[in-house]
Amino acid sequence: MKFYQMTPAARRAALVAEGALTPAAADQLATSGALPAAVADALSENQIGQFTLPFGVCRNLVINGQLTQVPMVTEEPSVVAAASNGARMVRASGGVHVTTAPHLVTGEIVFDHLTDLPAAVQLVSDRQAELTAVAAAAHPSLVDRGGGLRGVTPSIVAARWLKLQVTIDPQAAMGANLVNTLLEAMAAVVGEWLHAEPLVAILSNQVPEQTVATVTLAPAALATRDHSGQAIAERVVALSELAQVDSDRAVTHNKGIMNGVNAVVLASGNDTRAVAAAVFASATSATGMQPLSRWWLAADQLHGELRLPLPVGVVGGAISALPLAQVASTLGQWHTVAQLQAAIAAVGLVQNLAALRALVGPGIQAGHMALQAHALAIAAGATGSEIQALVARLHTKDLAAARRELAALRKEGQHDNHRH
Repeated sequence: MKFYQMTPAARRAALVAEGALTPAAADQLATSGALPAAVADALSENQIGQFTLPFGVCRNLVINGQLTQVPMVTEEPSVVAAASNGARMVRASGGVHVTTAPHLVTGEIVFDHLTDLPAAVQLVSDRQAELTAVAAAAHPSLVDRGGGLRGVTPSIVAARWLKLQVTIDPQAAMGANLVNTLLEAMAAVVGEWLHAEPLVAILSNQVPEQTVATVTLAPAALATRDHSGQAIAERVVALSELAQVDSDRAVTHNKGIMNGVNAVVLASGNDTRAVAAAVFASATSATGMQPLSRWWLAADQLHGELRLPLPVGVVGGAISALPLAQVASTLGQWHTVAQLQAAIAAVGLVQNLAALRALVGPGIQAGHMALQAHALAIAAGATGSEIQALVARLHTKDLAAARRELAALRKEGQHDNHRH
């Protein structure tokens, strides 16, 4: 029997027999599940266990005038802390305002080795109505819901390839699978017209439509113990301007935004890789990486703007299969794609604000490392109430020292919830 045909238990046993897993590790994998076993096995190839992450929430983020709780899934505690801090800073000024574009997905059908490219372009242009019918027949329920094919644009690429850029309205779904179904059906028909086999028929992760989040706040909201709000605001603007001309800074600037974006996308059950591909494609120019957001001062106010392409959905695929993704949807009140896109963009913008404020003010390490102390305590072997007790005693971020402190804590007999 091949590995992928085995049950998860049999796969674990095979890995133990090979020496790739210890029996203890196999037992841990067997008991690590948050998903029903059958669901987990159906969602991934060669599944041997489950990898769980903390489910947190960005508290009280005002989006388009509505107070929201935004689910976030991440292993990094400072990400949720920063998002919640950013939400607090913008709340008094009305929060984040977000506009979304129509939810469309593009794909491409490409042919190579055609003898008369201009004639092929004309042929496809003349037979658009037939392609609309083919697409409708390939996925009639999508048409019933108000979606479907929205356009086919033929073009010649590099004097070699015929490319059909196909635009599809996937309604509430992210759309990858249904778009590929439509593309393959259309490619087969066009191939018959051209007496040629298509080179490829696949969706594109390039997303021209962008979600735009903006915020305006008084600089006083940024004040720290050692710096006035005005001073912090001016330094935030300077750092934003640096990112526009320094690719090194822009990459890290954008990574900070994606800390929040990825956490919300993951909580929603959407494809984090598709979102990352779309976002970084939009941020890349001939001169290098450009910042996804910008900050500026005008009329005594600090203004921020973030633009993101967000290929996400609220139904279908893992979104419907993962119970906690459905919990996240309920908590975040994501009834439409636009609501989910607004939450993702709003978190990205306040995450950016909190990070820039920390960088130009108190620095990021003090708060970041304080939060990391909990992870260090767990890595040292602390459990239950030992975790907080050990964090209170840690004066170093060295694992060996943390283990010595834990041993001393247990020796003192202050806690009785030990695991041996």
